[in-house]
Amino acid sequence: MLICNKINKTYDDGNTKINILSDIDLNVHSGETISVVGASGSGKSTLLHVISSLDKPDSGEIKLDGDLLSKLSESQLCKIRLNKVGFIYQFHHLINELNVEENISLPLRISNMSKPDIEKKVDKIIDQIDMKKRKNFQIDKLSGGERQRVAIARAIVHNPKIIFADEPTGNLDKNNAKNIFSLLNDLVNYNKSSLVMATHDLEIASLLSRSLIIENGLLRETRI
Repeated sequence: MLICNKINKTYDDGNTKINILSDIDLNVHSGETISVVGASGSGKSTLLHVISSLDKPDSGEIKLDGDLLSKLSESQLCKIRLNKVGFIYQFHHLINELNVEENISLPLRISNMSKPDIEKKVDKIIDQIDMKKRKNFQIDKLSGGERQRVAIARAIVHNPKIIFADEPTGNLDKNNAKNIFSLLNDLVNYNKSSLVMATHDLEIASLLSRSLIIENGLLRETRI
């Protein structure tokens, strides 16, 4: 599903270049769930942004479902993100001016799906996230846990082949975090998607099929 070879990414702080990612190799198989752990600032978010095509590496190759990302134009990358990728942020990035249903339907609207099909898919996933009674609520009327449910639904409503989740439970209390992870895991399994999740929660990380740790720009397998 995802093949990364020798991925490098550096940032220039004005004085020195900092190696965020150093010769990263990573294979993610279809349906596989992977956690990425590491200290704050270790590069977890950078890794997810680069391998999901939201950012570009300085060097190295990334193949997503057979497509070599470096050979694609920005419009082609947008199509891949729209059709094959879901991304869940730590801060939900929902649109306050839109209600729950409208936020979730955005990827489907952009892909020009017919209105009846959009309504059918959105109603189904709203049911799955147990937000039927909140369907017409504005985002600012929702709790933190409810907002993250909506963000997960938006990321998965178009049945992406791979989902990237950047600290999706980072702003939630322990009980809410467990509930949100359980929901995400259920939806990933239901859709047979792959999942790469950055998290600082080792208990949640241990529930995925494989765990990786990033330290000093290097990525390696770890046991949790």
